[in-house]
Amino acid sequence: MIRVNHRNMDFYEGMTLKSLIKDLKYSFPTLMVKVNGELVPKEKYEETRIRDGDDINIIHPIAGG
Repeated sequence: MIRVNHRNMDFYEGMTLKSLIKDLKYSFPTLMVKVNGELVPKEKYEETRIRDGDDINIIHPIAGG
């Protein structure tokens, strides 16, 4: 079990940040992703494996006026 944006969620063996973002249908070009409080650069999404107990926050910036 992992926690994504303060909600519990199941995950599968071998899941990466990239596959999690795709599974959750995030389509924003810019995201900020933290795993256990550590910011993960976009170029590391594909190689960052999800582990049991991870606390993940996915934030997309919104511009306003």
